[in-house]
Amino acid sequence: MHQVSELSKFSIDEITKVEGAAGLDVEFRDGKVESVKFKIEEYKRFYTEAVKGKSISAVPQLLSRICGTCSNAHLLASSEAVERTLGLVPSEQTMQLRDLTNHGLIIRDHALHLYIFCMPDLFGKDSFLEFDENDPLEHDLLHDAFAVKAAGNHLAIYIAGRSVHAPFMMAGGFAKTPDNTKKKEIIEELKSIRPAVLRLIDVYQNAPLSFVRESNYVALKTEDFSYLEGDIWDEDGFVTDEAGYRDHLERVVIPYSEASGYLFKGRSYRLGALARLNINRQSLHENTRRDAAEALKKFPSHDIFLNNLAQAIGILHSVDAAIEMLETIDFHDEKPLVLPKKAGVGVGVIEAPRGMLFHKIEVNEEGIVTNADIIMPTGQNQITIEYDLKAFLNDNIDMDRDRLKLECERIIRAYDPCMSCASHFLTVNWSDKK
Repeated sequence: MHQVSELSKFSIDEITKVEGAAGLDVEFRDGKVESVKFKIEEYKRFYTEAVKGKSISAVPQLLSRICGTCSNAHLLASSEAVERTLGLVPSEQTMQLRDLTNHGLIIRDHALHLYIFCMPDLFGKDSFLEFDENDPLEHDLLHDAFAVKAAGNHLAIYIAGRSVHAPFMMAGGFAKTPDNTKKKEIIEELKSIRPAVLRLIDVYQNAPLSFVRESNYVALKTEDFSYLEGDIWDEDGFVTDEAGYRDHLERVVIPYSEASGYLFKGRSYRLGALARLNINRQSLHENTRRDAAEALKKFPSHDIFLNNLAQAIGILHSVDAAIEMLETIDFHDEKPLVLPKKAGVGVGVIEAPRGMLFHKIEVNEEGIVTNADIIMPTGQNQITIEYDLKAFLNDNIDMDRDRLKLECERIIRAYDPCMSCASHFLTVNWSDKK
């Protein structure tokens, strides 16, 4: 007698976000996972079309509006693309100021994710604001969160004018040079949060969450753990310089998602803090390597939850690197380079908080943009997130559905897919069909 197969499904309809929306559909048939659909549902905003016809000098600030929290990452990538399009080489001080701006972004961005979005999972709470002021550890973590995040903001404000949509940073240089007399205040604040960052590393080093699935990893590799310059490596070694990054990507249309997916050399891959440590951990600041030595023994790893530990170590590196730079550099007045009118094509690749961010600009002889290409880290992680979820669900097919939902949320959260989002799901609708 023919048996009718049994289908069951759950849908997470919406993830609440400051910017963007996402959902998850999972279908089971006869006790096996039939499909997993991680849906990025924010409507396309066509930034690459919007910059066509604009002057190349306006492009960095326009493209920074892609994101309201890590706008400075887009400023950095786009400024690099503009300079390479026009054959300009930024000064040593400009690169130092960009490094410092990005360190401020990394500190603030990772702190928001680790404290506010992920840490409640570790303490069995729904919200970070439920932490108990009377519990010594939870009291410290509450105050650490705001202190660490503020230090990152203050560093970026000091260097670039604001922590988001920085007004001083542009292609060719900076519109304003930082005041040397204020350096000491920033240095002391960075030094003051170091114990908090070490406490954060300890929390995530001992976190109980784990999910291991082998994948490829892609990141910039440099001698000083730079987020802005370097060659592109994967787990097999050197692949290409920055300009050749796009040649190794295969765009994948995901019909239920507003974001394109990507394969790297024909394989799914992970970007972000875990990829950076897997490939480049030996280049961390020496003080970071010393004080995070025990945590660094966990790398390289295929455990996606160690992306959170890698982010905490990344904060420490940015603190240590920024302190050293500020203590050894005297800023001097310097005018930005003049942008010539000429035709060209240029690529900018940086390590944004979530991983490698790609900007490509093409301009005509009048300096007007004719084409642009932007590839986001979250889109590049999209396929791998689905593979992780499918593997986890197949391994835990008999788990209670509420628990399955929670664990899927945690896996998605571990990737830090959007720092400007509140990373919790609102509603889950379940249905069973025969």
